[in-house]
Amino acid sequence: MRSPKSEHPLRSVDSPQADPKASAEAGRLYVVATPIGNLKDLSQRVIETLTTVDLIACEDTRHTRNLCRHLQIDTPLTSYFREKEQQKSEQLLARLLAGEHIALVSDAGTPAVSDPGAVLITKARQAGVEIVAIPGPSALTAALSVAGLPQTGFFFAGFPPANKSERRQLLRTLAALPYPLIFFESPHRIRSSLADMEDVLGDRQAQLFRELTKIYEECLQGTLSTLAARVEGGIKGELVLIVEGAAGRPPGDRPGEIDDLLRWYRDELRASVKDAVRAVAEDLDLPRSQVYKKALAVWQEEH
Repeated sequence: MRSPKSEHPLRSVDSPQADPKASAEAGRLYVVATPIGNLKDLSQRVIETLTTVDLIACEDTRHTRNLCRHLQIDTPLTSYFREKEQQKSEQLLARLLAGEHIALVSDAGTPAVSDPGAVLITKARQAGVEIVAIPGPSALTAALSVAGLPQTGFFFAGFPPANKSERRQLLRTLAALPYPLIFFESPHRIRSSLADMEDVLGDRQAQLFRELTKIYEECLQGTLSTLAARVEGGIKGELVLIVEGAAGRPPGDRPGEIDDLLRWYRDELRASVKDAVRAVAEDLDLPRSQVYKKALAVWQEEH
């Protein structure tokens, strides 16, 4: 072990105390945020943590090895990616309980925020292992900080489902929210996602951030249809999309929203007409009589 727990250099008098159920010999799990593009965003605390832990669990060992090589850190690495998260979390938990200190990192940004990590963190907490946050860069907060949004809250949806039907279902559930909607998306799916958002949410105002903190950082602004046209020829880089919330838009004036919500209650929740009408009327603050007329037509559709 690189550093005895009682003398760990990252420990301070203000650090959170471990669960009393944990073994006195248990190590700590450090959840470490790494740069999303600009290596100058690395904090000294991150460097100290990665240097002194016994093991770094990372999403992609090749990516993290390059970071460690840049920082001249020789801490052993082990992979921890989503497809093997359940199995690998058990192995890492055993090492934590044996007294090893482990740093959890993703390829970029903060672990467990649309990246692997939640399974290990949950198991470690249930086992009484102390978990320490080493905060830092996040594409979510970076985009929010330069978006200029009113301070009325927001809804972070992470990566929309790759499956079109599932993606549209998610969008229907978000359609009535009065808060800005924030998504991560990949370059090869952004066009289909923008098309579905325009269809389900209406042609709302949006901001598309590309390559945050990197040399070619860029923000595209406009309606969803405008952004779709801008990326028609392809786009590269990591993307964060912020879409206008439903607040300020006349209820029921969002194309297809009432019908789509009714279909979702009908098909996904197997709701009755009565229950669906009540829920949609409450969601959109509409008279039940108006929703009921649409519901009758929706329930008569072949599906």
